Amino acid sequence: MVLYTTPFPNSCLSALHAVSWALIFPCYCVVDRLLTPFTSISCKKCHRANSPCYLQLLCIILFTPIYLALLVAALPLGFLGFLLWFPLQSVRRPYIYSRLEDKGQAGGAALLGEWRGTGTGKSFCFATANLCLLPESLARLNNVFHVQTRAKEIGQRIRNGASRPQIKIYIDSPTNTSISAASFSSLVSPQGSDGIAQTVAGSIKRTASVEYKGNGGRRPSDEAVNSPASGDPNNGGSLEDACIVRIGGEEGCRPPEADDPATGNQARNGAARGQKGQTPNHSQQDGDSGSLGSPSASRESLVKAQAGADGGGGEPGATNSKLLYKASVVKKAAARKRRHPDEAFDHEISAFFPANLDFLCLQEVFDTRAAVKLKDQLHGYFEYILYDVGVYGCYRSHGCCSFKFLNSGLFFASRYPIMEVAYHCYPNGRCSDALASKGALFLKVQVGSTPQDQRIVGYLSCTHLQATTEDSAIRCEQLDLLQDWLTDFRKSTSSSSAANPEELVAFDVICGDFNFDNCSSDDKLEQQHSLFTRYKDPCRLGPGEEKSWAIGTLLDTNNLYDEDVCTPENLQKVLESEEGRREYLAFPTSKSSGAGQKGRKDLLKGNGRRIDYILHGEEGLGPDWKAEVEEFSFITQLSGLTDHLPVAMRLMVSTGEEEA
Repeated sequence: MVLYTTPFPNSCLSALHAVSWALIFPCYCVVDRLLTPFTSISCKKCHRANSPCYLQLLCIILFTPIYLALLVAALPLGFLGFLLWFPLQSVRRPYIYSRLEDKGQAGGAALLGEWRGTGTGKSFCFATANLCLLPESLARLNNVFHVQTRAKEIGQRIRNGASRPQIKIYIDSPTNTSISAASFSSLVSPQGSDGIAQTVAGSIKRTASVEYKGNGGRRPSDEAVNSPASGDPNNGGSLEDACIVRIGGEEGCRPPEADDPATGNQARNGAARGQKGQTPNHSQQDGDSGSLGSPSASRESLVKAQAGADGGGGEPGATNSKLLYKASVVKKAAARKRRHPDEAFDHEISAFFPANLDFLCLQEVFDTRAAVKLKDQLHGYFEYILYDVGVYGCYRSHGCCSFKFLNSGLFFASRYPIMEVAYHCYPNGRCSDALASKGALFLKVQVGSTPQDQRIVGYLSCTHLQATTEDSAIRCEQLDLLQDWLTDFRKSTSSSSAANPEELVAFDVICGDFNFDNCSSDDKLEQQHSLFTRYKDPCRLGPGEEKSWAIGTLLDTNNLYDEDVCTPENLQKVLESEEGRREYLAFPTSKSSGAGQKGRKDLLKGNGRRIDYILHGEEGLGPDWKAEVEEFSFITQLSGLTDHLPVAMRLMVSTGEEEA
């Protein structure tokens, strides 16, 4: 399949579209600026003292006549541009594909050689987020501002978090049996100015002012720690990109004998979360927003550590034997997993996107200028990107016709090559959602090849459903369409047959903003949809019943700028407590009478509205292959930039082969 790198079939049509949009753009900007003061749902708390409400009223009185005059002047050109723009949309392609050509050894082609479909398997990391990158006047309905600035900052933060070295912390203590993924603190001590660090044995030394440097300032090697035994050369892992830190709790503690590699692998996958308060909440400085250019970048870009008790010296085999050992906590963790099957994988509230993120599905990237800024930032980490997904203008489907003012808002980024793409627009959107071409994006990616030259592929779907709370029937119809379209996509893109298996499927994942939760009584219809019988939700026990650790992903828009949640670290700390979740997460609207939102929240079930989902299927995978969740995280790194919490899942694809 040919992937479209331009929105139109030829340069002539592209030039006509550029001219039409140049004529429309002044009118578009004036209308957006004219509506902006009237669409803010509240004054930002952090700016109230400097910008009282009467000043905002004064600005409206002064500038509204000016904008109206500019609108009248721009309307004739805008109308002419619309007459040129409208017919062009009938031949516009439904997405733009962008590939960063110069990736060298870090490119997707190099990643394909890392897994041959043999051995114990390979893990893949997925993330999804709703970014609310709408036109400024519409974004302010959700109490978020400065769309173009936010787009650039969001891209920097995602890239910064995903390109960190993957660090695992092992704690061996008589009172603490936790194994934690260090996503927000570097437990290493810098040695000199060359950026090389040495692991700290027996004690914890937290560093807050070190910065990752390597490969000429580029991200760490893509031969990153991506498998359960990531430090094992047999699994393609690299100690160059992993920091494995042992924290001993007893004097004279001896490394146990390495006679049970399977149990050791289970420990390295993460058996339980660390205790609360293990990571300090760093104080924030002005402008400390977690971006590459801010003071907190040093905390997010962790030091690349040489794993080794002797500072990296000696034979490689000796180093591995010292690092890859079986701690006494392993047996305790395995027993705990047997007692609590719902905690069979690591789950956490993380201040950062997971290291070595492979696939990113985004929603509400409606503004095309913001999409370009986001793409430019993410290309520092992801080689393959799809953006500006959707249709514009007059859209006809199922006998109805509607005008699409905005695209679908879907955005996809991948480290692995994209093979096939399909997009479908939901025909039943209503109210304000009918103005956007909300739909589903289907992708087929190649993630490896077998020694017999069979391609190993994966399927991903990204979607955004009807938003209005009372439209349960519409969302169920859209879920039906999603399943049908996905089935058709897999059939049309599969080149395998029972007699000629040219491809092996590693995973089938669905991501997106579903706009319903699993606890609200108003969403019972969606909770019982057949999609959840075909695909597994790691956070769900059943219809209307969540796992105890699952939290909501929709933030209370009135409190986005409180000092307690204005940084990733602060928001992470707040959401780790039930009291904090009830104050800063959105909950389903209560039908019972009561005064005040907080009073109603105390009576509601669950930990907030979890409307952002990552589901994975187990049907149609390679023979004897299994896909199991290894880690699941709720991410606070985009604090202050969107009204949703991103979620991430690391999926382990095992081939069923016995470990050598």
